[in-house]
Amino acid sequence: MSRTYFGTDGIRGTVGQAPITPDFMLRLGHAVGRVLKTGGRRPTVLIGKDTRISGYMLESALEAGFASAGVDVLLSGPLPTPGVAYLTRALRLDLGVVISASHNPFGDNGVKFFSARGEKLPDEWEARVEAALAEEPRWADSAGLGKARRLDDAQGRYTEFCKSTFGNDLSLKGVKVVVDAAHGAGYLVAPNVFHELGADVVSIGCAPDGYNINAGFGATAPAALVKAVQEQGAEYGVALDGDADRLQLVDRQGRLYNGDELLYVMVMDRLAQGQSVPGAVGTLMTNMAVELALQARGVDFVRAKVGDRYVLEELITRGWQLGGEGSGHLLALDRHTTGDGIISALQVLQAVIRSGRTLTDLLDGVQLFPQVLINVRLQPGQDWKANGRLAETQQAVTEELQARGRVLIRASGTEPLLRVMVEAQDEPLARRCAERLAEAVRAG
Repeated sequence: MSRTYFGTDGIRGTVGQAPITPDFMLRLGHAVGRVLKTGGRRPTVLIGKDTRISGYMLESALEAGFASAGVDVLLSGPLPTPGVAYLTRALRLDLGVVISASHNPFGDNGVKFFSARGEKLPDEWEARVEAALAEEPRWADSAGLGKARRLDDAQGRYTEFCKSTFGNDLSLKGVKVVVDAAHGAGYLVAPNVFHELGADVVSIGCAPDGYNINAGFGATAPAALVKAVQEQGAEYGVALDGDADRLQLVDRQGRLYNGDELLYVMVMDRLAQGQSVPGAVGTLMTNMAVELALQARGVDFVRAKVGDRYVLEELITRGWQLGGEGSGHLLALDRHTTGDGIISALQVLQAVIRSGRTLTDLLDGVQLFPQVLINVRLQPGQDWKANGRLAETQQAVTEELQARGRVLIRASGTEPLLRVMVEAQDEPLARRCAERLAEAVRAG
């Protein structure tokens, strides 16, 4: 499906440039409202946001757009993306709306949506919204306008939900945890969850000012977490991204664990509890070592397209529970309907406490293959698929790697970048091949 506005994770871009402008957001709210009102009744939507300064402007514009279509609005204020998904489902609302650009810098922002069941919406729904955007607005009259109000204690409600996903017979007492919320949406909830479960919490990246989201802190800048864990003598460090749906985890030695490794730990914990885990879902980027290790333990493994929404779709299709991405988007559908950085961290720490072993021990025998990822910025109008030199280079690299590795080239769904990844058991070989491919892209 060709889409004008929606990417792999909603609509995202630079604030002040189309489509991240107040006039478009008003139109978007109106169009989504019209799609929701096809049943004839008055729907209610929840709008949450991260800590970017632009969130105030976009929130107001979306609120006006929904009201103009006759849709009622609840406003949660700053709240993690998975918190919006949870409250949308728990309060029996019609739609959850998140204003966030996730891991992007503060100058970007965007909008993504959750269904009444707290799940990301399919391409077909996005197509209906884009069709409504192309039509003339049909403003509701005064009697038909929607209303807006604040949702009381959204943070507290979501905190209790996160805690409920941790084993009732377990506690984090005696465990020192550094929590890094990237100055983002989890800055209040995340430290509270770990503290209320008994942990000794040290908070960093929990002082948002509207401009510092993801700046030197969080899942995309884990060096700050590594440093804090070692300085504080903490057992573990948990880093979230700007909207708190992504996780990076560090142990007391300062070792950083990616999403592929944490997915493996979650699967092994379920198996250790005697639960059935017929399969797990990763993406085209998932490390081959994890795939092989899961298969060796009788767990089937399937790769989806890159993007947690595609992992979710594959899990639902197969009736499986666990999946994720190396970037730290992890899904445990027996705990939540969408990826959740806080809940994912709790699942991993739960596995550690239950087993009495360290994360390193739990990953014994899983030696990740080196992956070299190079992001190449695309020029406006550049058609990388028509690049003959790139095609020739890719064929040559594939032949050179043979069974020792693989190549993945894909366009980013959120930025004008081409992601070139080479995975091989030999790191110098992977780097050399990735650099050849990146140069072919630049030359084209």
